[in-house]
Amino acid sequence: MTESNFIPQDEWQTIVANVPLVSVDLVIEHDGGVLLGKRENDPAKGEWFVPGGTVFKNEPRTDAIHRVANKELGEAVVIDDCLGTYEHFYERAAVDGVDSKHYLATGYRCHFERDDPDIGGDDQHSEFRIFRPPFEDLHLYVQQYLDDR
Repeated sequence: MTESNFIPQDEWQTIVANVPLVSVDLVIEHDGGVLLGKRENDPAKGEWFVPGGTVFKNEPRTDAIHRVANKELGEAVVIDDCLGTYEHFYERAAVDGVDSKHYLATGYRCHFERDDPDIGGDDQHSEFRIFRPPFEDLHLYVQQYLDDR
Protein backbone atom coordinates (compact mmCIF):
# COMPACT_ATOMS: atom_id res chain seq x y z
CA MET A 1 0.00 0.00 0.00
CA THR A 2 1.19 3.47 -0.79
CA GLU A 3 -0.01 7.00 -0.37
CA SER A 4 -1.26 6.77 -3.96
CA ASN A 5 -4.52 5.58 -2.42
CA PHE A 6 -5.56 9.23 -2.34
CA ILE A 7 -9.32 9.78 -2.39
CA PRO A 8 -10.56 12.96 -4.10
CA GLN A 9 -11.87 15.54 -1.61
CA ASP A 10 -15.52 15.30 -2.68
CA GLU A 11 -15.49 11.51 -2.33
CA TRP A 12 -13.69 11.70 1.04
CA GLN A 13 -16.34 14.17 2.23
CA THR A 14 -19.10 11.70 1.28
CA ILE A 15 -17.31 8.83 3.04
CA VAL A 16 -16.67 10.75 6.28
CA ALA A 17 -20.24 12.07 6.29
CA ASN A 18 -21.80 8.62 5.90
CA VAL A 19 -19.67 5.75 7.21
CA PRO A 20 -17.35 4.96 10.12
CA LEU A 21 -13.64 4.98 9.27
CA VAL A 22 -11.55 1.90 10.01
CA SER A 23 -8.30 2.87 11.70
CA VAL A 24 -5.41 1.63 13.79
CA ASP A 25 -4.00 3.35 16.87
CA LEU A 26 -0.52 2.63 18.19
CA VAL A 27 -0.02 2.50 21.95
CA ILE A 28 3.77 2.56 21.86
CA GLU A 29 5.43 1.68 25.15
CA HIS A 30 8.90 3.13 25.56
CA ASP A 31 11.23 4.05 28.41
CA GLY A 32 8.69 3.30 31.15
CA GLY A 33 5.86 5.18 29.53
CA VAL A 34 3.77 5.64 26.40
CA LEU A 35 4.53 7.84 23.40
CA LEU A 36 1.93 10.52 22.65
CA GLY A 37 1.90 13.25 20.05
CA LYS A 38 0.34 16.71 20.33
CA ARG A 39 -2.28 16.82 17.55
CA GLU A 40 -2.15 19.67 15.04
CA ASN A 41 -5.41 18.86 13.28
CA ASP A 42 -8.92 17.66 14.03
CA PRO A 43 -10.16 15.45 15.38
CA ALA A 44 -8.63 15.96 18.83
CA LYS A 45 -6.66 19.05 17.78
CA GLY A 46 -4.43 20.26 20.63
CA GLU A 47 -4.73 16.96 22.53
CA TRP A 48 -1.98 14.48 23.37
CA PHE A 49 -2.94 11.37 21.43
CA VAL A 50 -1.52 8.05 20.27
CA PRO A 51 -0.23 7.87 16.69
CA GLY A 52 -2.72 6.32 14.31
CA GLY A 53 -4.31 6.36 10.92
CA THR A 54 -6.94 5.08 8.56
CA VAL A 55 -6.58 1.61 7.08
CA PHE A 56 -6.48 1.55 3.28
CA LYS A 57 -8.72 -0.79 1.28
CA ASN A 58 -7.06 -4.23 0.93
CA GLU A 59 -4.40 -3.29 3.50
CA PRO A 60 -4.06 -5.68 6.45
CA ARG A 61 -4.24 -3.81 9.76
CA THR A 62 -0.75 -4.96 10.71
CA ASP A 63 0.59 -3.41 7.50
CA ALA A 64 -1.26 -0.21 8.37
CA ILE A 65 0.45 -0.15 11.78
CA HIS A 66 3.90 -0.32 10.19
CA ARG A 67 2.99 2.29 7.56
CA VAL A 68 1.68 4.70 10.20
CA ALA A 69 4.76 4.20 12.42
CA ASN A 70 7.10 4.90 9.52
CA LYS A 71 5.11 7.88 8.22
CA GLU A 72 4.28 9.59 11.52
CA LEU A 73 7.39 8.69 13.54
CA GLY A 74 10.07 7.66 11.08
CA GLU A 75 10.63 4.49 13.12
CA ALA A 76 9.73 0.81 12.96
CA VAL A 77 7.64 -0.82 15.68
CA VAL A 78 7.05 -4.35 16.90
CA ILE A 79 3.43 -5.31 17.60
CA ASP A 80 3.01 -6.84 21.06
CA ASP A 81 -0.75 -7.20 21.47
CA CYS A 82 -4.11 -6.19 20.08
CA LEU A 83 -6.09 -4.25 22.69
CA GLY A 84 -9.36 -4.55 20.77
CA THR A 85 -11.59 -2.32 18.70
CA TYR A 86 -12.99 0.92 20.08
CA GLU A 87 -15.60 3.35 18.79
CA HIS A 88 -14.47 6.96 18.67
CA PHE A 89 -17.00 9.72 18.05
CA TYR A 90 -15.81 13.26 17.36
CA GLU A 91 -17.91 16.40 16.99
CA ARG A 92 -15.38 17.92 14.56
CA ALA A 93 -14.24 16.29 11.35
CA ALA A 94 -11.67 18.59 9.66
CA VAL A 95 -13.56 17.92 6.43
CA ASP A 96 -15.46 20.77 4.81
CA GLY A 97 -19.21 20.34 5.11
CA VAL A 98 -18.99 17.48 7.62
CA ASP A 99 -19.81 18.06 11.28
CA SER A 100 -18.58 14.84 12.88
CA LYS A 101 -16.30 11.84 12.46
CA HIS A 102 -16.80 8.24 13.57
CA TYR A 103 -13.92 5.76 13.81
CA LEU A 104 -13.75 2.05 14.45
CA ALA A 105 -10.22 2.13 15.83
CA THR A 106 -8.30 -1.00 16.72
CA GLY A 107 -5.66 -0.30 19.35
CA TYR A 108 -2.33 -2.13 19.31
CA ARG A 109 0.24 -2.21 22.08
CA CYS A 110 3.66 -1.86 20.43
CA HIS A 111 7.27 -1.02 21.16
CA PHE A 112 10.01 0.46 19.01
CA GLU A 113 12.20 -1.93 17.09
CA ARG A 114 15.27 -0.01 18.31
CA ASP A 115 16.11 0.87 21.92
CA ASP A 116 17.12 4.39 20.91
CA PRO A 117 14.55 5.54 18.36
CA ASP A 118 15.08 8.82 16.54
CA ILE A 119 11.47 9.91 16.48
CA GLY A 120 10.80 12.16 13.54
CA GLY A 121 7.72 14.19 13.08
CA ASP A 122 4.99 14.94 10.64
CA ASP A 123 2.44 17.61 9.89
CA GLN A 124 -0.12 16.02 12.22
CA HIS A 125 1.88 16.53 15.44
CA SER A 126 3.75 19.52 16.86
CA GLU A 127 5.79 17.31 19.19
CA PHE A 128 6.08 13.85 20.71
CA ARG A 129 6.63 13.03 24.35
CA ILE A 130 6.78 9.97 26.61
CA PHE A 131 4.05 10.05 29.26
CA ARG A 132 4.58 7.99 32.40
CA PRO A 133 2.14 6.89 35.10
CA PRO A 134 0.15 8.19 36.73
CA PHE A 135 -1.64 9.16 33.53
CA GLU A 136 -3.78 12.23 34.17
CA ASP A 137 -5.71 14.77 32.13
CA LEU A 138 -5.46 12.83 28.88
CA HIS A 139 -8.11 12.52 26.18
CA LEU A 140 -10.81 9.99 27.10
CA TYR A 141 -9.92 7.70 24.18
CA VAL A 142 -6.22 7.70 25.07
CA GLN A 143 -7.11 6.95 28.70
CA GLN A 144 -9.18 3.94 27.55
CA TYR A 145 -6.16 2.52 25.72
CA LEU A 146 -3.90 3.08 28.70
CA ASP A 147 -6.38 1.45 31.07
CA ASP A 148 -6.66 -1.61 28.80
CA ARG A 149 -2.97 -2.19 28.09
